[in-house]
Amino acid sequence: MPVFQEIYRSPAGRVFQKKGNIMTGVARYFMITGVLSVLAGMIWGIQMSASGDHGLSPAHAHLNLLGWVTCAIYAVYYHVVPTASDGPVPVVHLAVTVSGLILIVPGIVMALTGQGETLAKLGSVLCLLSMVIFSFVVLKGAPSRVSSQAAKAS
Repeated sequence: MPVFQEIYRSPAGRVFQKKGNIMTGVARYFMITGVLSVLAGMIWGIQMSASGDHGLSPAHAHLNLLGWVTCAIYAVYYHVVPTASDGPVPVVHLAVTVSGLILIVPGIVMALTGQGETLAKLGSVLCLLSMVIFSFVVLKGAPSRVSSQAAKAS
């Protein structure tokens, strides 16, 4: 039985062939980030529940929402629209996203424990920048889909 295949051409002229449902490239890295975030968030949630101390729950919530939910959405978009990962912007997007996540979660912990808000503010700005970059990726337009014959003719 043949593997499901679709051919796409990016605005830059790069031809993408999607075979099956294997997540690759920047989509895979976003999903790995999301999965690691939700695992850490779940373990942290269990620890908070077991200890009865929910004082850091805002940081836990940000880890789950920004780490798991947002990164999974990014991963699915880059997987479903493979030409969106064309060029350097998606790699910058991934770097900004991961950097923001790494800074905001401990930054919120620091803010909650009276150790300053600078890290949380910096992480917040990077997380916002990540969403701005994603908005740019989505709004730059849906790439053209080409038939297998047109791709082979190139």
